[in-house]
Amino acid sequence: MSTTATPRQVFETRTSLAAAGEWGEIADLYAEDTVVETPFALPAPHRAEGREAVRAHFARSASGAIEMQTDNVRIHETTDPEIIVIECDYRGRIVATGRTFEVPSVQILQVRDGLIVSSRDFTNHAVMAAAMGQLPAVLAALTDA
Repeated sequence: MSTTATPRQVFETRTSLAAAGEWGEIADLYAEDTVVETPFALPAPHRAEGREAVRAHFARSASGAIEMQTDNVRIHETTDPEIIVIECDYRGRIVATGRTFEVPSVQILQVRDGLIVSSRDFTNHAVMAAAMGQLPAVLAALTDA
């Protein structure tokens, strides 16, 4: 990624790579010391610190287990040129079962020198867990918590 890439361009590249199933390349869009937070992840919020933690996260998707498209994208510029707010819908398919899901998402993305330095992703993880057949385990973990 060019050091002159805007936050919008970085997001669009990330979206294109995910749609093409090129999950392994997505981590290269993140800074070495990036922080990615998913406050609504289930059964507990998740925080990935560093590019290699992000790479490990995307490696699970790289197995071909999930296909993902991003639709209805609305990008909001902010007064900080490094930060954009993205509203979109994720449409996915679990390859093994054929189950599909659609979830709205809001992301706050900070890009510096063409790399994502921070991301906060607000997505309905319950819908995704249900599509992946993981909802009973998530509910059990929430009950135990």
